[in-house]
Amino acid sequence: MDLFDKHNRFNIANIVTYLNVSLGVIAIYFIVKEDFFTAIILAWIAGACDIIDGKLARKYELSTEFGIQLDSFADFISFVVMPPFLLFYSLKGSFTSGWEELIVGLVFIAYIILGLRRLVEFNLKVDAGEVAKYFEGVPTPLGAILLWVLYLLFSYHIVPSVFIITLLVVGIAWSLNSQLKIPHP
Repeated sequence: MDLFDKHNRFNIANIVTYLNVSLGVIAIYFIVKEDFFTAIILAWIAGACDIIDGKLARKYELSTEFGIQLDSFADFISFVVMPPFLLFYSLKGSFTSGWEELIVGLVFIAYIILGLRRLVEFNLKVDAGEVAKYFEGVPTPLGAILLWVLYLLFSYHIVPSVFIITLLVVGIAWSLNSQLKIPHP
């Protein structure tokens, strides 16, 4: 098996992307067990994998349509699904009613749907060769970072209100598919 063959589904760049997917799934496991610290460490390692896989793909000319789609799937797990799980589970003990939990849950589901839409739209532009030197809308890794910041603000009682945190999540969810221009790093 040649790790530097672009047609190999298990080339070095794709292996790093598979690691990203694995770390995102394992982080969700730790969130459900309420081990948020371990989940956050795994999430940051997944973020590093997201950077490394792209650099490897470019350096060794391993970029393929398969790799682009695989990277988006990894982004979906690690940056769209896992961060809302973390924040929702951290808010769980503060819900005042079943209705509040339901409404907050629906907001997080909307975040996940809007994050997925953002990834699909981005891939369609990549396929069509329309990607400029900036992101249109907040990229999903940045959205994840913003949700992690909300987690910290809530956990350290800087913003102790479930209502305010939920409103901020709505704003971040909107920004994923907004017309905001975010320069590529």
